[in-house]
This record gives sequence, structure tokens and C-alpha cells, in this order.
Amino acid sequence: MIGAARRSTEVGLLILGAFITGAAYVLASLGETASIPANIGPFLVAILGLFALAHIALRRLAPNADMVLLPVAGLLNGIGYVFIARLDPALAGLQAVWTAVGVAVFIGTLTVIRRSADIERYRYTFALLGILLLLMPLLPGIGRTVNGARLWVRVGSFTLQPGEFAKIALAVFFASYLVERRELLGPRGVTSWWARLGYLSPLLAAWGMSLVVMIAQKDLGSSLLFFSLFVTMLWMATGWLGYLGIGAGLFGVGALFSYSTFSHVQDRVQVWLNPWPRAGGSGYQIVQAMFAFGAGGLAGTGLALGSPQRIPAAETDLIFAAIGEELGLLGAAAILMAFLLMVGTGLRIALRADRPFDQLLAAGLTVILGFQSFIILGGVTRLLPLTGITLPFVSYGGSSLLSNYLLLALLLRVSDGQRKVV
Repeated sequence: MIGAARRSTEVGLLILGAFITGAAYVLASLGETASIPANIGPFLVAILGLFALAHIALRRLAPNADMVLLPVAGLLNGIGYVFIARLDPALAGLQAVWTAVGVAVFIGTLTVIRRSADIERYRYTFALLGILLLLMPLLPGIGRTVNGARLWVRVGSFTLQPGEFAKIALAVFFASYLVERRELLGPRGVTSWWARLGYLSPLLAAWGMSLVVMIAQKDLGSSLLFFSLFVTMLWMATGWLGYLGIGAGLFGVGALFSYSTFSHVQDRVQVWLNPWPRAGGSGYQIVQAMFAFGAGGLAGTGLALGSPQRIPAAETDLIFAAIGEELGLLGAAAILMAFLLMVGTGLRIALRADRPFDQLLAAGLTVILGFQSFIILGGVTRLLPLTGITLPFVSYGGSSLLSNYLLLALLLRVSDGQRKVV
């Protein structure tokens, strides 16, 4: 009965999300061409069809799963698609294809992984997989450098960002390893720091490799994301605040070293502190984002009535600035609340989970989603230096969409098996 009620609630939320997405698509067309788009019928059918497939998969494969995550993810994906279609129609077709493939990955994950315990035993396989995925862009011949960061792998006409999947593999490894070692690594565990370092060595090796690779790839956002994942999961597993302090110190040392060693890091920090002297060069992107937010005001200029195309890479790194211009503070706040709802739901799943591995895995996946959103949103709004990571489910990018739908499926698989009520 509980599962049926959840799925019924999910249907209503999915229909609401499809209605909002369709209405935004029509408004964007009216703002640009003063006419209703001719393909609105097929567009709505495609949206409802994808949502229906995902819902049917949950009803059959995970009937007791949470009913909020999928509708919110679908809404964010739909709003992102509307803005991508408004900014670059050529990319909109690719984003539609990646969305369909993402839903297929979502369904496939639920089909293959029937219990979260099925992946717990393969901890070192996931550790090796995560490290290999991180190393792939450094391989000669297939690695590609884009905008100064070596994050991409290209085989023929197929391009992939393997780091998006590495974070999920490492989260599974961290969760499985820490469940077994958390008593030893906690404040009442081994008293010798040498012994503690011995137990930490597999974790430190995985984290250190990811950090070295991220520095070699010159991607600050992913480096910060992996560091946050490592330290936060270690703290959640042991409950010892000392790890947060040590992590903050290590991050400070690493940040100082990066700033003094890499010119691109110095440039990012200087643009963050004061972009105006570089408004015609390296600071142009963030300055245009600030103008976009200012033009949006409280309610926005209206869909397709602003000028977000002036922002370089608006459909990827800076899509939140485009949303802020055309939907205003209210629309930007709605996007923020959607991510807060997803993070809160993920943490609730972790609290309700029966098994320690499920608790840590759900918390780790939520940390990935929450920190990635915070890092890019903080960069766009100048709370943090701007990095090149994507806004989950919203920004253009096939690798990002596929990995986030995979992450979503794992979270829902954990929630399907929980019995606790918190």
C-alpha cells in the first residue's frame, strides 16, 4: 500500500513537472518568435513518454522507492533543456538524445542492481575502476584538452568525460571500505596514528591519485569535489570532527600550493576577487554573468527576452546566470530550492536506511550532488572562484546527464530497501 501511494504521488508530480516544462518551452518560443512552436505536440509526448518509462521502471523494479527525487530531477532536466534550446538550438537535439540515454541508464541500473548489497562486495573493483576513469584523459591519443582542462576522452566521434563516473565509483568504494573500518578509524579506535594511517592507506591512495590526476588535468572544480567527498564521508562514517579540521588544513595547504604553482589558478582567484580589470579578457565571462543577474532583477526579463547569449559557455558552465536573467531572483531561488529538496531527500534516505553501507552510500551520493551544485552555483554568483563543472541535470553535457541519472538510480535503489521511519 505504501509503495502504491508513493507511485501515485510520483505520477502527479511528474505530470506537474511536464506541464511546467511544456509551458516554459511555449513561453520561450513566444518570446523569440511570437508564435507557439510547431513541435509542441511531439515535445510534450517525448517528455511524458520519458517520464512514463522512468515511472513504470520504478513501479516494477523499486515500488517502495522515494517519490520526490525523480520528479524534481525531471523538472530540472526539462528547465535546462528549455534554456539550452533557447541558447543553442543545435545543442538542444543532442541534449534530447542524451536525456533519452540517461533515462535508459536509469532503468538499466535499476534492472541490474536489485539490491544495494550487490555492489558492496566489489569495493576494490570500484576503487580500481574509479582510478582508471580518472587516468583515461591523460592517455595519449584519446585524451583531449578543452579550455585548458584535460578532462575528455575521444574515441572516433564519441566524446566522454570519465571523471563524471569516477566520482560515483569512488563513492561506492569509500562507503564499502569505511563501513568495515569505521570503528578502527573513529575517536575510540586505534590510538596509534601509524596504525590509523595504515587503515587509511587505501582511502588515501584513492584520494591522492584523484587529486594528482585532477591537478594534472587542471580541473579545480573536480579536485575540490573529490576532496569534499573523501573528507565528508570519513567524518560521517566515524563521527569524529577532527577529520574535518585535518581536511580543512590539507585543503588550505593544497590551495596555497596550487595558487603559487599554477598560473591558471592565480588567474581564477584574481578574477574571483576583482573581475573588472580583466573584463575584456579572462574576467569577461563572470562580468557578463553579473550583468545578467542584474538585468533579471526580481522577476526576470522573461523567457527569450533577455540576452544570455552574451555569456560565453552559457549553456554549460553559466546556465544558472541565464536562468537568473530571464526568470529573475524568483526563478533562480526556485532552482536552488529544487536542489535543496534533492539534497534533503537524499540525506533522509541515508537516515532511514537499515544497513550501514546503505547509509554511507546514500550520504556519499548526496554529497556529490550537493557539493557539485554548490561549487558551480557559488562560482557563478562569485561566492567561490568559478570552476568548469556542470550544474546537475540542468547544464548541457552527455557525461553529466548519464552520471547523474546513474546516481539517481542508486539513491532510489537504497530508498526502496529501507524500513526505518525517521
